[in-house]
Amino acid sequence: MAASELYTKYARVWIPDPEEVWKSAELLKDYKPGDEVLQLRLEEGKDIEYCLDPKTKELPPLRNPDILVGENDLTALSYLHEPAVLHNLKVRFIDSKLIYTYCGIVLVAINPYEQLPIYGEDIINAYSGQNMGDMDPHIFAVAEEAYKQMARDERNQSIIVSGESGAGKTVSAKYAMRYFATVSGSASEANVEEKVLASNPIMESIGNAKTTRNDNSSRFGKYIEIGFDKRYRIIGANMRTYLLEKSRVVFQAEEERNYHIFYQLCASAALPEFKTLRLGNANYFHYTKQGGSAVIDGVDDAKEMVNTRQAFTLLGVSDSYQMGIFRILAGILHLGNVEFASRDSDSCVIPPKHEPLTIFCDLMGVEYEEMAHWLCHRKLATATETYIKPISKLHAINARDALAKHIYANLFNWIVDHVNKALHATVKQHSFIGVLDIYGFETFEINSFEQFCINYANEKLQQQFNMHVFKLEQEEYMKEQIPWTLIDFYDNQPCINLIEAKMGILDLLDEECKMPKGSDDTWAQKLYNTHLNKCALFEKPRMSNKAFIIKHFADKVEYQCEGFLEKNKDTVYEEQFKVLKSSKFKLLPELFQDEEKAISPTSATPSGRVPLSRTAVKPAKARPGQASKEHKKTVGHQFRNSLHLLMETLNATTPHYVRCIKPNDFKFPFTFDEKRAVQQLRACGVLETIRISAAGFPSRWTYQEFFSRYRVLMKQRDVLGDRKQTCKNVLEKLILDKDKYQFGKTKIFFRAGQVAYLEKIRADKLRAACIRIQKTIRGWLMRKKYVRMRKAAITIQRYVRGYQARCYANFLRRTRAAITIQKFQRMYVVRKRYQCMRAATIALQALLRGYMARNKYQMMLREHKSIIIQKHVRGWLARVHYRRTLKAIVYLQCCYRRMMAKRELKKLKIEARSVERYKKLHIGLENKIMQLQRKIDEQNKEYKSLMEKLSNLEITYSTETEKLRSDVERLRMSEEEAKNATNRVLSLQEEIAKLRKELHQTQSEKKTIEEWADKYKHETEQAISELKEQNTLLKTEKEDLNRRIHEQAREITETMEKKLVEETKQLELDLNDERLRYQNLLNEFSRLEERYDDLKDEMNLMVSIPKPGHKRTDSTHSSNESEYTFSSEITEAEDLPVRMEEPSEKKAPLDMSLFLKLQKRVTELEQEKQSLQDELDRKEEQALRAKAKEEERPPMRGAELEYESLKRQELESENKKLKNELNELQKALTETRSPEVTAPGAPAYRVLLDQLTSVSEELEVRKEEVLILRSQLVSQKEAIQPKNTMTDATILLEDVQKMKDKGEIAQAYIGLKETNRLLESQLQSQKKSHENELESLRGEIQSLKEENNRQQQLLAQNLQLPPEARIEASLQHEITRLTNENLDLMEQLEKQDKTVRKLKKQLKVFAKKIGELEVGQMENISPGQIIDEPIRPVNIPRKEKDFQGMLEYKKEDEQKLVKNLILELKPRGVAVNLIPGLPAYILFMCVRHADYLNDDQKVRSLLTSTINGIKKVLKKRGDDFETVSFWLSNTCRFLHCLKQYSGEEGFMKHNTPRQNEHCLTNFDLAEYRQVLSDLAIQIYQQLVRVLENILQPMIVSGMLEHETIQGVSGVKPTGLRKRTSSIADEGTYTLDSIIRQLNSFHSVMCQHGMDPELIKQVVKQMFYIIGAVTLNNLLLRKDMCSWSKGMQIRYNVSQLEEWLRDKNLMNSGAKETLEPLIQAAQLLQVKKKTDEDAEAICSMCNALTTAQIVKVLNLYTPVNEFEERVLVSFIRTIQMRLRDRKDSPQLLMDAKHIFPVTFPFNPSSLALETIQIPASLGLGFISRV
Repeated sequence: MAASELYTKYARVWIPDPEEVWKSAELLKDYKPGDEVLQLRLEEGKDIEYCLDPKTKELPPLRNPDILVGENDLTALSYLHEPAVLHNLKVRFIDSKLIYTYCGIVLVAINPYEQLPIYGEDIINAYSGQNMGDMDPHIFAVAEEAYKQMARDERNQSIIVSGESGAGKTVSAKYAMRYFATVSGSASEANVEEKVLASNPIMESIGNAKTTRNDNSSRFGKYIEIGFDKRYRIIGANMRTYLLEKSRVVFQAEEERNYHIFYQLCASAALPEFKTLRLGNANYFHYTKQGGSAVIDGVDDAKEMVNTRQAFTLLGVSDSYQMGIFRILAGILHLGNVEFASRDSDSCVIPPKHEPLTIFCDLMGVEYEEMAHWLCHRKLATATETYIKPISKLHAINARDALAKHIYANLFNWIVDHVNKALHATVKQHSFIGVLDIYGFETFEINSFEQFCINYANEKLQQQFNMHVFKLEQEEYMKEQIPWTLIDFYDNQPCINLIEAKMGILDLLDEECKMPKGSDDTWAQKLYNTHLNKCALFEKPRMSNKAFIIKHFADKVEYQCEGFLEKNKDTVYEEQFKVLKSSKFKLLPELFQDEEKAISPTSATPSGRVPLSRTAVKPAKARPGQASKEHKKTVGHQFRNSLHLLMETLNATTPHYVRCIKPNDFKFPFTFDEKRAVQQLRACGVLETIRISAAGFPSRWTYQEFFSRYRVLMKQRDVLGDRKQTCKNVLEKLILDKDKYQFGKTKIFFRAGQVAYLEKIRADKLRAACIRIQKTIRGWLMRKKYVRMRKAAITIQRYVRGYQARCYANFLRRTRAAITIQKFQRMYVVRKRYQCMRAATIALQALLRGYMARNKYQMMLREHKSIIIQKHVRGWLARVHYRRTLKAIVYLQCCYRRMMAKRELKKLKIEARSVERYKKLHIGLENKIMQLQRKIDEQNKEYKSLMEKLSNLEITYSTETEKLRSDVERLRMSEEEAKNATNRVLSLQEEIAKLRKELHQTQSEKKTIEEWADKYKHETEQAISELKEQNTLLKTEKEDLNRRIHEQAREITETMEKKLVEETKQLELDLNDERLRYQNLLNEFSRLEERYDDLKDEMNLMVSIPKPGHKRTDSTHSSNESEYTFSSEITEAEDLPVRMEEPSEKKAPLDMSLFLKLQKRVTELEQEKQSLQDELDRKEEQALRAKAKEEERPPMRGAELEYESLKRQELESENKKLKNELNELQKALTETRSPEVTAPGAPAYRVLLDQLTSVSEELEVRKEEVLILRSQLVSQKEAIQPKNTMTDATILLEDVQKMKDKGEIAQAYIGLKETNRLLESQLQSQKKSHENELESLRGEIQSLKEENNRQQQLLAQNLQLPPEARIEASLQHEITRLTNENLDLMEQLEKQDKTVRKLKKQLKVFAKKIGELEVGQMENISPGQIIDEPIRPVNIPRKEKDFQGMLEYKKEDEQKLVKNLILELKPRGVAVNLIPGLPAYILFMCVRHADYLNDDQKVRSLLTSTINGIKKVLKKRGDDFETVSFWLSNTCRFLHCLKQYSGEEGFMKHNTPRQNEHCLTNFDLAEYRQVLSDLAIQIYQQLVRVLENILQPMIVSGMLEHETIQGVSGVKPTGLRKRTSSIADEGTYTLDSIIRQLNSFHSVMCQHGMDPELIKQVVKQMFYIIGAVTLNNLLLRKDMCSWSKGMQIRYNVSQLEEWLRDKNLMNSGAKETLEPLIQAAQLLQVKKKTDEDAEAICSMCNALTTAQIVKVLNLYTPVNEFEERVLVSFIRTIQMRLRDRKDSPQLLMDAKHIFPVTFPFNPSSLALETIQIPASLGLGFISRV
């Protein structure tokens, strides 16, 4: 068929677009040959005309069908071209969030710029062992393929990771190495895989830097060889590096950084150990501040420094060497700050005492003057003499930078060398896998020597890649035996020749470097003269004479010649180099030890990336000519040599390719830039792979796949028995051009586009069939609908007409009735209105007349009352007026009299003043009289008379004054009285006003009160009626409340029952978890035992001569020791539940964490063994010393024994006291309980009393153990005392000589003594703990009393409440109280149980030790002493029972019994011919006989030998299901027999009387029951691993890949990966294979007589494995997530359920383990469009996690065109609805999980005496008793 025939209407094509690179469009009409224009419609609806190229007439590329979009392998696309590849990658990356895609043999990895949960250990385990095409693309799939091919083909492998900076190369390489480290494990104890991974932080810190494209860009290439031994376990690694970018040390572009290590040092400058480096902020140093971006967002440089130092330590770099490295790095930073001052144009100088240079010299240990001198000068040597020449400032700066680069490059080499030494393999390497992390093709605006070398390396790698792809295609054609022609592919050998051939670019560059006056310009001219117009791949830019263009395989690149020569020479002055070599700092000369006469060209590579050979080059004294020749090596020459070495290594290995793509330049997560992606796809060779594939036969189908897919295109007569011939016949009819396909041996090969053509024919056929089906069904539906509608219409008409007639009759009747009702109604209304008006008129008249009469009465009453008021008021007013007038008259009289008195007083005052004047005059006269003494006598008489008058006047004056004063006082008093009277008048007036106001208020209030009284009376009457109604309502409400209270009580009871059920379920879950932890510990313990046995075997093989004095350890002792070790582990697990994690049940080689634990545990066991041996030696020495002392002082032993006896008596009395105190406490509790407390709190008291009873029982047990110990000590005392009383040394010597070992009794006694002391300390601690418990119990009693009082108070309060509220409050209070009490008591019970378990275990351990010592003592004491001394066993209590039904054997036949019955027994014969569990019955009957003989040694030996024998059988044939099942069944039967015949009542309920007579009589074997139970758990876990290994290869093929329902699942076109599987097909498994295997398992277990409950648990585990493995593969395989596959899975699950029904195992819980798989299948089939669909999915998929649901929706892929893809918006809706669901973020189920197993007691009805021993067992030496 011609390609142009596919360009029909509605066909979709790709057209170029400047923005999106390619755009999709649809043809609006058919294309006809000769058309120059295509009518197209874009996806956005715009119609355009696409013009074809008039010369080539090339049509636009066709678009693939929608069902092929999003394929895992690009080669599966029908149309292989650039737009199809780009679109497929974009759909997978944006819509499905899938970053990996296959492109033939290449894995394309797109950087998501986001952390994805797809690299966990569960994902690693899922990809481990899988074929590459069976799982979704992943870096782990490539790593697994390399690992598998290395093991299968025994050929070294390489993984080549390339891409742009920031594309994710380093991360991909890191994950590949992590996969190898996890899958392969380590062959030694040194944990090499951890060291391999630890090298990453070191190399990233010294070789990675921030660029504009990537925050952690690798600035060097590296090739890591991971070495493996013959068992393909990691033994070491080796690293080679290429092209370290040295120029970054001295220069960084804008927004870039130097290497991380410099910033880590600056961030850690404050640490004490870094003080001597004198560092500071990164912005201080010239070499770290040029980029202006010293900090990376989200990166803590100080924390990264800690990681780097830890990695150095892990790789064995000591702290002193680390500090030396940091000193050199700090010196480089300080060297960058050295500044130069120009003296003239040709010379410069460093300022004196320049601080940066001083620090540099101090750190490097060199002389300041020498370094300062040679930084500013250089030495020129001629043939005759040597000159020292100053250099300019610019040359000095360049020389300084060159020195810094050289130091860093050598330090980088030194670190890589030490990393390789740390990773060096200690054993011989068998094979290796190399991981090449190298830069991709680079092109920038300005390209220099670095880009030239990088692109040269990519040319070589691309050539190797093309040759490998071509080789694979050729091998495929030859394998299928189809004719093939040479495929034309792009060969880039001419470009490589242009670069590296003779007179090539590198040759001319090296030649120019040798020229004395060579320059970049002259070199450019040589290039033009040599290659311009002679080589088609070499061009010269139009506008430049200093650049050249090379046409690389990816693109044209223009290189600037400036700097090529300098970078190629990479000169460092020899004098500076010598100064550094003379350093006192020992590490610095060590960096340059391989460069004895170094001048720079030998030391570095372009731009500084340094090649590192596999082994270090040792310095050797060469001839002068040879040395000079070595010195002339340039960077380009070295890089070419190292690249050739790399290509030789890659060509000697099988390569695997990973191409990393950078989706955008802005580091946005899941953002796809088409332009950048296409540019990288062209550069990395992906499109070249596509082109090579498309040139041949890119589409390849197996005959079965083709038949399944295109069966619809065949007619029944075309289908033959031979699938190959059928396909040939059909193809010849469908595709006429036979050149479009070829038939191979197993596959059909198609040209490009043919599969799309077949898909189109198939889709048309299906569409036509669908239209015919739709037409027929729609016609049938419409006819059915018409008949149904006609019948319904007739029925409706009949009913409607009848209804209308009935309605009319009703209307007539209602009309007549309405007239009659209207008549009577109108009469009634008129009469009612008249009666109402008459009653209203009479009522109005009565009211009006009453109102007028009342008004008249009120008026008359008011007039009468007003007259009375007037009378009284007028009388009161008259009296008031009289009193007021009288007061006024009196007042006026007083005023007048006062006035008259004042006048009189005034006169008297005047007279008084005149007398005084006379008196003065008289004084003057007396003076004159004195002067005139002659007149004295004459005037004496006159004087006397005057004096008398004066005295009279004074008397009168005084009396008048007194009168006036009294009058004034009286007037004042009258004035005050007048004022008071006036005030009283005013107050009276106010009171009158108030009284009037109150009178009015009283009158108004009276009115109000009267109105209110009437209103209140009315309201009261209404309220009474309302209260009566409310009373009735309250009665009904009361009844409702009572009913509700009863309902609430019932609901509360139901709630409590539900809570009880939930708590019970939770307790069951906790019990299962605890059981799971216990069984995981058992599993780990068994692995440790196996590891220990293996190590012992290896030691025995290595050491042929046994060590002298080696004594075999007693088997009982070893078994007890192991039990003790295990019990101690369990105790630790119980004490520290947080630290205990459930160890994952993985295979030993794959589980690295568990493997490390096992190694550590084996080391601990060996140390413990050594310590026990040392302890034993020390004990022997102590015993010998004690024996010597006892011989010297014999009386002291009796005294010590008496002392020990007294201590035991004291402890016994203490126990009695404790018991009495507990009894008293119990009585006090019983007596102090009050009825109020007892009724609600009875459960609490019962629990408390139960605790007290258990404690008292525990004390009884302790007492019995103390008594046993005391009896042992007494017997020892009685045995030793006679010897102590003897004084004759000869008798003592004779007794000692009777012993087998002289120091045995002394050793036993010392052991007993130490044990007694330990027990004493234990009992003391128990006493303290019991006292503490008593105190706590007393506190609880006190709290209970307080609770009692509080409840009594609450009861009193409740009695005051109404009955309903009282009941409700009491119920709520009771519920709260009981809940709190239950919680407290549960906590106390847990604590008590934990303490009791610990004490029991400790006592058991001590009892075992005493028993072992006793056994050793008894073996070494004469028979006479055994008879004399009453020895009572400690850890096997005796019983008094009868015996019968046993098997007898001799002690020496025990090994023969174990050999014939266990070691050499064939399960198949026993299961078929003999009764189930026969070995268990025989062993138990032998135990019964030993029990009858009362021989505890025989019991111990037989049980120990049995257990060890079973372990040996399982170790030898542990991978045989029948063997493991047989011994699991027999171990359980043996365990049940020990229980059934133990004599315990709980196990004797189902026994017959005869069986009860067969119970054990002397020994209690409860401890051995526990050991057997542990052994059964180990066997069960081994059984699960065996069946898992058998089922694992069947599950995926049978449950997912095989089409159980033929024709439902359409096979889609597959890519290259599906064809080139890693291993040959081993046969296809189907669901029938799985069911047959399940039948086989079930029949074997039933034949072996396994318990039915145990069979259910095994089946449940098998179904869990099937469901988990199937779901995990479904989640990792995009091709399996389709609607038809969901139907297949549901059908397969239904078949498994049917199998469960047939076997009566539906109640085993196996179906529930398949629930996640069932829901995933339903999720594939349900509708996935609307919000209702999302809600239905969220409610349906409750057994799936959110991550699993989203993953299935993302992977959902339509197989046919009729299916629709899941929209991204729908997936977002699902995520939003499930965001609150709290489930595990883990994607995959844990397929290694093992459910905890239980062994329910299953007694046997078989009588022991009826069992016959067949002769085939070879047990003739056993006799029945």
